Amino acid sequence: MAPTSKPTRSPASSTVQPAAKALPRRRRKEARPQELTAAALSLFVEKGFAATKLEEVAARAGVSKGTLYLYFDSKEALFKAVIAEGIVPALEEGEALLAEHADDPVALLRELLYGWWERIGNTELGGIPKLMISEARNFPEVAAYYHERVIQRGLRLIGDAVRLGVRRGLFRPESPELVGNLFIAPVLHLSMWRHSFAACCARDLDADAFLAIWFELFINGLGVRPAEGGR
Repeated sequence: MAPTSKPTRSPASSTVQPAAKALPRRRRKEARPQELTAAALSLFVEKGFAATKLEEVAARAGVSKGTLYLYFDSKEALFKAVIAEGIVPALEEGEALLAEHADDPVALLRELLYGWWERIGNTELGGIPKLMISEARNFPEVAAYYHERVIQRGLRLIGDAVRLGVRRGLFRPESPELVGNLFIAPVLHLSMWRHSFAACCARDLDADAFLAIWFELFINGLGVRPAEGGR
């Protein structure tokens, strides 16, 4: 019996195609610094500046410590980037409101108050003031940066709003710097309470009610009294 010939297969049908390899996930290079600053912010708020290690930041961001050093050469540089990306834009928005509300300083101050809470106080960034108060003396370079870029700039912004109210005869001519400190102090308390006692052993404060009561007290206290308005 003649041997049965084997059916021929075309090269295409006889070749076993290897399983498609999953391409490595490529991350946008420009997105990585933001991932690092987001991880740093979380750790700074959780552990404090001194206790946070750069390798922890890298691990939380899902990169190597060497990759972190491609973008930031120190923990101080990383902290400055957190401030520049997270808080400074909120201050820039507040400064832009000066022109929009030049004829209504009360509305301007309300926008500044609630805008600060929405953009900073009610987010992880709200933990930064507590961190700075507790660690400023141990890290004077970081404290000086924060004081210049955030505190002084914020106080100037509030002071400008107060001066608008004085010029329009709505506010008493008190020191804009002192009024600025008085304006922001209760809001800092609200934020620090959330990141301290409310995080472990006490109820959080009702932020909406707190801000509403505080703003009414502030505006009524700063307003021109009838006798002063008549002079």
